[in-house]
Formats: sequence, C-alpha cells, structure tokens
Amino acid sequence: MKKLLLLSLFVFLFISKGNAQIATPFSGEEEFGAWYMYFGTNKLSEKWSLHTEAQFRLYETTDNFNQLLLRTGANYHINKDAIATLGYGYIETDASFIDLPGETNSKEHRIFEQFILKNKVWEFLFEHRYRLEQRFLEFANNTTDTQHRARYRLQVTLPLTNTFFLNFYDELFINLQDDLFGQNRLYGALGVHVTENSSVQIGYLRNQFTNAVYDRLQIGIFYNPDLSSLFKKKPKS
Repeated sequence: MKKLLLLSLFVFLFISKGNAQIATPFSGEEEFGAWYMYFGTNKLSEKWSLHTEAQFRLYETTDNFNQLLLRTGANYHINKDAIATLGYGYIETDASFIDLPGETNSKEHRIFEQFILKNKVWEFLFEHRYRLEQRFLEFANNTTDTQHRARYRLQVTLPLTNTFFLNFYDELFINLQDDLFGQNRLYGALGVHVTENSSVQIGYLRNQFTNAVYDRLQIGIFYNPDLSSLFKKKPKS
C-alpha cells in the first residue's frame, strides 16, 4: 500500500507538467470555459448502486457549446473501500470553437469498466480510480471509428470543517492505439456539504492535450440518495 501511495503521489504532482503550448485564434484556448455537472450515486441495496451523471461543457463561461456528456453505470460495492462499475456513456461534441457553416456535431457511444479503491492517511481521503473505455465514434463526415483508452485518477479530499472541504485530483488519459498520451486533467475545488447526502463543488480545471491547454471553471452538484427502501419487500399484512 505504501508503494502504491508513493507512486500515486508522484503521478499527481508531476504528470500534469508538459510542453508549453501556443494558443491559436480558432482553438478557444484563450477563453475561460465552464463545465456544469451533476453526479449521483443512488443506493439500491447494501451491495449495489446506480451511477447517474450529466455534464454540459462550454467553450466560454456561459456560451458556445462544446460537449454534452450523459453517463450511467451499475456499481458493485465489494466493501466500503472498493467499488467495481460497468457503465455506458453518450457524448455529443462540437470540436470547433467558431461556428462553421453546415457543421454537424460528432457523437460517441462509450462502454466503460471501472474500479475504485479508497484509503485514508491522517485526515486525507485518497481515491484511486482505474477505468477502461471502448469508444464508438460517429464523425460529422459520416465516418466511424472505434478507439480504446485507459484512465487513472488520483483524488485527494481534505475536510476543513463538518461543512467545508477541499478536493483535488489529477487524471491521466492513455490511448491504447496511436499516440500514447491522450490528455491530463488537474483540478482543485472548494466543496460544501449541503445535506448529509448532497454537496456542491466550485473549482478550476486545467485540461492539457498534446497541442492545446484549456482552463475551465467547474461547478458540480453531487446527490447520493438512498433508494434501497423502494426495493425492499413489504411484509404481508
């Protein structure tokens, strides 16, 4: 466990460093965009829960559509510190910052397998997320492609009070074909526990690709209801 923790910290601190990039007039790199997000872990039983997620991504803070992401999955809770997930995502993307005549968005159907491990060191809560993705892409020119990708995210949460907390993560994307490096996401946020099963995070994301770097505001709503009572058998009267 100590070796895994040290390796994860190394990735978290250093992997986001890359070559400096120059923004082009049509890339939108100079704009401060935004991701508006919802995440839900809906408890169905002691071992099972349903993941629900929606993200609306903009090239600018309140304008210029970039991407819509809808994702769901079945979570199997091996124990309180380990979760296995099989899921599906639908993604629609406008790949250009400027409006082009007759432009059509690309679409993606994505299957993913995921494994999460959690551990605590002092007051720091660590979460290691490993994910494999099979991506079925439909481009605007009526061509299709199938791609495969691996992702690793190290997330660290530090409680400040019973209400406020800090959240940080670094996530590396590895292509399993062509160029190895896909992208890297470095994130930091202030979080607020609104209720026992809901919270809000407001933070900053630095999203680095091989030839571009984007700065994004992130506002996330997290809601984790317990729905298990809906599936329990009622005693016969």
